[in-house]
Amino acid sequence: MKMPLILLAASLSLGAAGPASASDDDCTVPMAQWQPRKAVQTMAETKGWTVRRIKIDDGCYEIKGRDAQGRAIEVKVDPATLEIVEFEFDD
Repeated sequence: MKMPLILLAASLSLGAAGPASASDDDCTVPMAQWQPRKAVQTMAETKGWTVRRIKIDDGCYEIKGRDAQGRAIEVKVDPATLEIVEFEFDD
């Protein structure tokens, strides 16, 4: 009898952890604390990136452009701290 209860408890705890990790790349900063788009542009240029587009996605700034080596990139940035939340090479 104890084994089914242990399995049930384990599956419930794993299920609860799943959705939280799925949205780790979302930003929840209030808009009053956001840096302006110009600051995002400047940060990207400082890294040697060429910015094609800056938009908002999942509450984060999303930069589409090219890195210093000319590779296509897609980068999510925290709007308050301008820290990189997610970085991908785009095909």
